[in-house]
Amino acid sequence: MSKQQSGFTLIELVIVIVILGLLAATALPRFINIATDARIASVQGVAGGLRSAASLARAQVLVSGSGGGTISMDGVSVSVNASGFPTAAAGGIQAAMQGLDGYNINHASSTSTFQPSNGGNGTCQASYNANTAVVTVTSTGC
Repeated sequence: MSKQQSGFTLIELVIVIVILGLLAATALPRFINIATDARIASVQGVAGGLRSAASLARAQVLVSGSGGGTISMDGVSVSVNASGFPTAAAGGIQAAMQGLDGYNINHASSTSTFQPSNGGNGTCQASYNANTAVVTVTSTGC
């Protein structure tokens, strides 16, 4: 009696492995930039939050009739300049934002920069100008 073998031949297995390799080689580049895209989206989200915080602070200044100094936003003291925009300081725009985990924040005299702490380089950031409340996004280094 002879046994009948069943299964795949070696050439069939090699062809399947080659096809899977080609599929992986074409699909992999699409998924490599996921981290970069996530950092860009995160920076754009922070930029939107900065714009909203500056607008809300300015509205609070207009409602209260304050000409600068300190306002209260949701129970948090926020320092504002004479134009009614949050200052570029920890007690200004950073306090108005209230939730910036995962970001490195640098304050200068009139500008604050917000950079993701989990990658990218020094040009992946959102910048807030306290004099004009303009927020700019730089995503080239993400």
